[in-house]
Amino acid sequence: MINDDQAKLILMSEFIEQKVRKEKELEFYQEELQKLTSKIQYLTREVDLTSTIIELIKTDNVYDFKEKWVEQEEKKNLLSNKNDRGRT
Repeated sequence: MINDDQAKLILMSEFIEQKVRKEKELEFYQEELQKLTSKIQYLTREVDLTSTIIELIKTDNVYDFKEKWVEQEEKKNLLSNKNDRGRT
């Protein structure tokens, strides 16, 4: 028969195993989140680029493409830096 100390030891080992499983699962999802965040950033830049190209074509200012793109990137960097400072 199992005494109280043995029962506590079994219960404790089950909690430790559960904790280890949850830590591994958490690590997996954190890695997946990082991958998704990178993809979101990449796709956001692609959408911005495409929007810029569309806007330039609409206004028939294709020759200003580089200037417009640099302008938008500077705005995004300023906003990103401002947001980063607000989080810390």
